[in-house]
Amino acid sequence: MLLFASLFGASPASAQFWQCAPYARMISGIDIHGNAGTWWGQAAGRYERGETPSVGAVMVMKPYGKMRVGHVATVSSIVSAREITVTHANWSRRGRVERDVRVVDVSADGDWSRVKVWYAAQGDVGQTSYPTFGFIYPKRGAAVQFAQAGGATLRGAALR
Repeated sequence: MLLFASLFGASPASAQFWQCAPYARMISGIDIHGNAGTWWGQAAGRYERGETPSVGAVMVMKPYGKMRVGHVATVSSIVSAREITVTHANWSRRGRVERDVRVVDVSADGDWSRVKVWYAAQGDVGQTSYPTFGFIYPKRGAAVQFAQAGGATLRGAALR
């Protein structure tokens, strides 16, 4: 019985098939459920929302083209005013987690309303620019608990 449990027990995050929303919820502590494209509306009145990235915030991408249900990704670092890195799941590697992925703001006004995201097949940001709703911020005063995922731990920096 013990052998069976050890062979078929819980597997590490890196071995699981992840969707973006459950993974973002797990590592950000933002308790919203449902498809990524619904997160922005669900956050209204529950979480602060805005157009400025911060570590631990969740970037919410609108449904667009083949991305019919949107996408969410947790900000892992701020590189510059127009570049961040995110940690997310089920983007360029189906069901897999990708850490510290490059995201570039390509919006005309520098307001993060349109982004390009690193894509594994190209080894750089893809050709498509995606519309975003903006960023959902974890609750003030609440310690964001970044979950250990596949051996790497994200650490929260100053929150809004």
